[in-house]
Amino acid sequence: MIKIAIYGKGGIGKSTTVSNLAAALADRGYKVMQIGCDPKADSTSMLRGTEPMRTVLDLVREKKDDFTLEDMVRVGYGGVICVEAGGPSPGLGCAGRGIIAALEKLKEKGAYEKYQPDIVFYDVLGDVVCGGFSMPMRGGYADKVFVITSGENMAIHAAANIAMAVENFKGRGYASLGGIILNRRNVKNEEEKVQELAEDIQSRIIGSLSRSETVQEAEEEGKTVIEAFPDSAMAEEYRALSDAVLKAMEA
Repeated sequence: MIKIAIYGKGGIGKSTTVSNLAAALADRGYKVMQIGCDPKADSTSMLRGTEPMRTVLDLVREKKDDFTLEDMVRVGYGGVICVEAGGPSPGLGCAGRGIIAALEKLKEKGAYEKYQPDIVFYDVLGDVVCGGFSMPMRGGYADKVFVITSGENMAIHAAANIAMAVENFKGRGYASLGGIILNRRNVKNEEEKVQELAEDIQSRIIGSLSRSETVQEAEEEGKTVIEAFPDSAMAEEYRALSDAVLKAMEA
C-alpha cells in the first residue's frame, strides 16, 4: 500500500489535483482511497458528484462510536473510496480534531483491511501545520509528503512552512518530503521562484500543471478533468503527474 500526503495552501488547487490523480490512477486499475483532511469537507466532491457525504467528525459528534465503516465512506468515480474528515462548527473547536478522528476511526474500523487500497491519498490543508494537520505525516500514515505551490508569494511561504515541518519531524520516523508540484498561476518568474524554493528546502519539482480553462469547465460539471475531458491535453498532464508521483515514491 502506497500512502501519499499532499499539502498546500488553501485555494492552490490541491483538492482538484488530488482528485484528478486519484481518477487517473483508478483508470489504470489501481484501487485508490482519498481522505479529505480539510474542514470544508469538499476534497472528494468531484469524484462522487451529488452523492451525499457525512463527515467523520459529524458522525462522531452525533453517534459517538455507534456507526459503521460504510457510514464513513462513499465510492466515487473509478471505484475511488472517498472519506471526508470534516471540522467543528465555526468558532467551536480545533479543525485538526476532524483529521485525528477520521484517521483513528478508519484504522479502528478496519478500513484498510476491508478495502485494501493500493494507493491512499491524504489531501491536507497546509496553511497551518500543527496538531491534527500534521497527523498524516506521522508514522503509520503517509510515506511521503508532496507540496503543491504556485509562484505566488503566499503559496511559496506556505510550502516552505510545510517543508520545515517535514524536516522537523524527520527524526521521528515520520513521512519524508517527496517533492514539489508546480500548479501554475502564470505569475512573473514563476518557474524560477519555485525552483529557488526547491533548492532552499533541498527538494525538487517533480511535475507541473498548466493553468487551463479545462479544469474550470470540468469543475462546473462537478467532475474531474479525467472523467469529463479524458482526451484533453490537461488530462494528459494529470496522467503524467501521476506517473511522476509514483516514480518519486520509489526514490
